[in-house]
Amino acid sequence: MKFIEAGVLNVAYMDVGPKSGVPAILLHGFPYDVHSYDEVSVILANRGFRCIVPYLRGYGPTQYLSPQTPRSGQQGALAFDLRSLMVALEIPQAILAGYDWGGRAACIAAALWPEKVRGLVSGGVAYNIQNIPAAYRPASPEDEHLWWYQYYFHTERGRNGLAENREDLTRLLWQQWSPTWEFSRRTFRETSESFDNPDFVDTVIHSYRHRFGLVEGDPAYEKIEVLLTAQPKINVPAIALLGADDGVSPPRQSRGHETNFNGYYDARVIDGVGHNLPQESPEAFAAAIIEIADRTEP
Repeated sequence: MKFIEAGVLNVAYMDVGPKSGVPAILLHGFPYDVHSYDEVSVILANRGFRCIVPYLRGYGPTQYLSPQTPRSGQQGALAFDLRSLMVALEIPQAILAGYDWGGRAACIAAALWPEKVRGLVSGGVAYNIQNIPAAYRPASPEDEHLWWYQYYFHTERGRNGLAENREDLTRLLWQQWSPTWEFSRRTFRETSESFDNPDFVDTVIHSYRHRFGLVEGDPAYEKIEVLLTAQPKINVPAIALLGADDGVSPPRQSRGHETNFNGYYDARVIDGVGHNLPQESPEAFAAAIIEIADRTEP
């Protein structure tokens, strides 16, 4: 594990593979951590890639540099963190791959700063940029009930539940979101230690309240948030990986997302896989990154 100051964070990250390799930044989601990419990074490193796998804000050893920085989990903050990490590591361009929160950061960077993105692998949701002005437009009841945890987090009861029962709650989400993944107690515990970060609860709660317009965002990211209200197109080559058994973001939720991509785009449903795509199917996830690299080779 390595650490680097980037933006408002001291970022903890894994750096796997040759320094001269094609950079691939692998971004985890909620409630997961860098262990999602243990196998993916080995596969890619053996193919000559340099894999950067950071703990997101509020997770694991990653820390805010100042106690005055708002513990924001909004999408603009995640994108800012990703761009800041690339600058700090002096990586001018990379393949970005992620799912859930990490997929959102990757999609935003691909849409707003395409010169920094060689290609994109988006897991779980193809176009993973929140449309916050439309947050109160209801989805189908079939989809609404999948998001019970988000509505729970809107309440102080939910905040207290996450604070007091974070291990039981996050394990339940793993089970609901990946019903066909038989993960071990050890596998879960390796990741759940990351939720002991003192800023985990505040960052998570802010994320799920901000996306519904229930709380203000950090003014530092307001320019990014304004740009995202236009739902900008993604112009870099992209592959979307959708888990057939995803219990929170089933493939049907990505129907029609192809209109948000220009250039090469392909959406693939992975059978027998739930929400945690890279950990459940590391071969398929790594293969998509390798394909993007081949398609964009100078």
